[in-house]
Amino acid sequence: MTDISAASIEARKRIRTDQPHTARIWNYWLGGKDNYEVDQAAGDQIRALHPGIGDYAVADRQFLGRAVRHLAEECGIRQFLDVGTGLPTADNTHEVAQRVAPESRVVYVDNDPIVLAHAEALLTSTPEGRTAYLDLDLRDVDAVLEEAARVLDLSEPVALILLGVVIFVEEDEEAYGVVRRLMDALPPGSHLVLSHTITRADMPDVDAAVAFWNEHGTPRLTQRTPAAVAAFFDGLDLLEPGVVSCNHWRPDDGGAELPAEVAMFGGVGRKS
Repeated sequence: MTDISAASIEARKRIRTDQPHTARIWNYWLGGKDNYEVDQAAGDQIRALHPGIGDYAVADRQFLGRAVRHLAEECGIRQFLDVGTGLPTADNTHEVAQRVAPESRVVYVDNDPIVLAHAEALLTSTPEGRTAYLDLDLRDVDAVLEEAARVLDLSEPVALILLGVVIFVEEDEEAYGVVRRLMDALPPGSHLVLSHTITRADMPDVDAAVAFWNEHGTPRLTQRTPAAVAAFFDGLDLLEPGVVSCNHWRPDDGGAELPAEVAMFGGVGRKS
């Protein structure tokens, strides 16, 4: 396990404040304070290209809360492997899960020094449960599974959470392969929670915003079509309503009129 106190101090030395970074811009759009002027400027420029883009961050975060709550309440999941954690904010995975089931165990994984520097905020836990943080890359599947097994019982169902992280794996073969290898290592009853930025003909401003980001920011993003996002769930039983705009996945207001789609699609699938 990562020695968070020592590692976070070292991580702060590696943080660049002269270049916008996606985790900090996401934090800015969510109303957080862990960002710099360079991130705010880039975030505002992206929002000028695509005014609704700040809604992605909110929709994705709310999707996380609804999905984790459903898995804990309705599916009895007590173990969560959250890869590509991002900066801590309100209602992190362990907070949502442990409100339902205090004994829940959560392992967070990220390889970003910005996230590592703030990781202590992810390690608060109920006495009955446990949280841990791994400073590892999504692509290092064997290491992720080996280290996660120190906290999670991988013979029991696990919820694998991949929110807005597979977008950083450019090659399709590698992206699908990583997700498949992670799910193959988990037992029946496990679930995949995944979200991804999409590209679609009726959302050209999204493409423009991503192109701007890839020219000026780091790390680079890869968009995929809704059908390509749905392909990450091949072999799993997709929960209703399938792979949809994140704000349309089991919204809390039930029958109320839904807001327009955001170009962040997500879904939840069960391994049978």
